[in-house]
Amino acid sequence: MSLDLLGAILAAQSDDVRVFGIHLIGLTEATARKLALTVALIVILVLVRLVSRALLRHGQSEEHTARWHFWVRQSLALLTAAILVVGVISIWFETPKQLSGALGLVAAGVAIALQRVITAFAAYLIILRGRVFTVGDRIVMAGVRGDVIALGFMQTTVMEMGQPPPAQSDPPAQWVNARQYTGRIVRVTNDKIFDSPVYNYTREFPYLWDEIRIPIAYNADRARAEQILLESARRHTKRIEELGGPARADLLRRYPLKASTELEPRVYWRLTDNWLELTLRFVAEETGVRGLKDQISRDILAAFDEAGLGLASGTYEIVGLPPVRVVTDGSTADRA
Repeated sequence: MSLDLLGAILAAQSDDVRVFGIHLIGLTEATARKLALTVALIVILVLVRLVSRALLRHGQSEEHTARWHFWVRQSLALLTAAILVVGVISIWFETPKQLSGALGLVAAGVAIALQRVITAFAAYLIILRGRVFTVGDRIVMAGVRGDVIALGFMQTTVMEMGQPPPAQSDPPAQWVNARQYTGRIVRVTNDKIFDSPVYNYTREFPYLWDEIRIPIAYNADRARAEQILLESARRHTKRIEELGGPARADLLRRYPLKASTELEPRVYWRLTDNWLELTLRFVAEETGVRGLKDQISRDILAAFDEAGLGLASGTYEIVGLPPVRVVTDGSTADRA
């Protein structure tokens, strides 16, 4: 063994740290200083983030919306994470050669063990930049329907809402038969945007088209029934039509839509074996659809009663009977 190598070993041993006389393998004075600096950096960043959140809550006012506070919190979180990563790298790696070797080993391990975590974080960045959704949007993602109330690096938090009757068969099972809150908080990992479509109710066009189906008999006053449906819908959607006009124009300017996008209420007829089905189509805001349909339905029913119109229903009409054989007191008689 050369004298230079022996001197390096002795110098390394002289820097070893002992606690109560016990030699801690791999812990030198330089490593202890780096560890202390790392802990101090983490503590400082945690304190700065707590103070920033407290100031943010203290400065909250009606002028600031929930989305503004959300983006401020996300910016603070990203800035804190970036400072932490840069600080830890600067403390522990003194030369680019050391950093490249360590990054190679870390990347190999992370690629195997943290695939879903990396995918979820990548999805988080796409959500922020790709205009997929943000806090306050009403979405359906991975079978979860509701309003986005929080967005983190790994998960999206949704206040769940129920489903209308036509969608009740879709999982998961729910007990609310309308687009209203169920009270459950659901957390969905962000990587689901790569596996399933994301339905956004509010991002591009904050209005929905909805329908009410009314069955009437074929011998009823069909023209009067259609007039009642249109008058009821116009009465309750006039303000929505006025507000939705600019949004509709912007939607048509941005996308080459060919389907019907009129905001004016329409009534469509459909022939069935039992009755004539009148479908009232109208525009509604993304929230309050159930209340709007309730108001329109009440007006329609009252107007139908006043006009002497009734709703058709499934009934059976017996037009003939086969001969019946009746036996009484031992005697037999045939009656038709």
